[in-house]
Amino acid sequence: MEWSREWASARASVVLTFAVAVLSIVVGLLHIGGFGVEGPLTPYVPDLVLRTVGFTGTITGFAMLGSGFALKRGYRVGWYSTAVLLPLTAIQGLMQASVFSLPLVILSVVSVPALVVNRGRFDRDFTPSPTQLAAGAALGTAIAYGTVGSYALRDEFDGIETIVDAFYFTVVTASTVGYGDITPQTGAASDIAQLFVLSSLVMNVAAFAVALGVLLTPAIEAQLSKALGKMTEKQFDLLDGHVLVLGYGDLTEPILEELTDRGGVDFAVITTDEAATRRLSERDIPVLTADPSDVEPLQRAHIEDARAVIVATDADARDALAILTARQLNPGVRIVAAATQRENVNKLRRAGADQVISPSTLGGHILIDCAFGADSDDATADSLGESFGLNE
Repeated sequence: MEWSREWASARASVVLTFAVAVLSIVVGLLHIGGFGVEGPLTPYVPDLVLRTVGFTGTITGFAMLGSGFALKRGYRVGWYSTAVLLPLTAIQGLMQASVFSLPLVILSVVSVPALVVNRGRFDRDFTPSPTQLAAGAALGTAIAYGTVGSYALRDEFDGIETIVDAFYFTVVTASTVGYGDITPQTGAASDIAQLFVLSSLVMNVAAFAVALGVLLTPAIEAQLSKALGKMTEKQFDLLDGHVLVLGYGDLTEPILEELTDRGGVDFAVITTDEAATRRLSERDIPVLTADPSDVEPLQRAHIEDARAVIVATDADARDALAILTARQLNPGVRIVAAATQRENVNKLRRAGADQVISPSTLGGHILIDCAFGADSDDATADSLGESFGLNE
């Protein structure tokens, strides 16, 4: 039996990745808490592996969450990281050798075909900004400074014997937790160790603060975008088989109501009307504040994956430009337009629209037919048939 379009789409990979991530975290926490129920492979797995695999499974689950968010945004790096982590979660599930871990193994294996099938849909390149690169470099350098320095001065500390001890001390110090299990010795001979701890604390706290700021800034910007009525990345990333409504005019609300009533049809609106975008955003309708005749907003709304484009504003000239741009970006998409002026119907067709309807002309035909005794439904059907050439 063939997969449906929905489950053959990129959403399947995203949903399955998040499911594996959550299950990996839950199973790992169960094993850490000692709730693991012995499975058929338990006698064959070394005790050391059984004790540590719960922690590694939880860490892998959190890493998988990051991959899931990258997949949701369509990043290629998310696909590669997920391709590496899925076999790892399956192996860790086997090593956990528990009844609880069997669903994790099965789900990880099932997720692989969906990921492979949809590889081409995750084609966005992730290019870190200079701020992100600087924050990552600062954090890595600060941790390396603390780890190498404390290990080099290990004779001046109580509790540091290995490089792992030094790394643990650095992270605990940077997080300002300070358990007190590792401390520099006192006395004049250990002044350099104390000064080193102070310098490491300042460097790591500053680096962590910068890194958190860089990570939280996109989320804050997304909330501001929503408050201003702008389409967020979460809404328009991975749009597939959707309908794009370009512009906002008198016909837009009936169009959106019809699309909503049909159910299962994804759609997005691109308009320059900021008041309209705020209203639509409050109704959770994906909307992007931009000129629909520009290339960049149409690309952000994934016009290459759209099933249809509807152009219906109150300005035929702007509609013509939007049609030209949409046709250039996706030559095979079906474009339907509404002409405000009857004399512009042929112009919009020449611009690239597959079908152009004049609401005023259509309404006039229906009114006359009804005035001469025709039923409103029959008059509407006849007029629509003439508009689409179905009565010929």
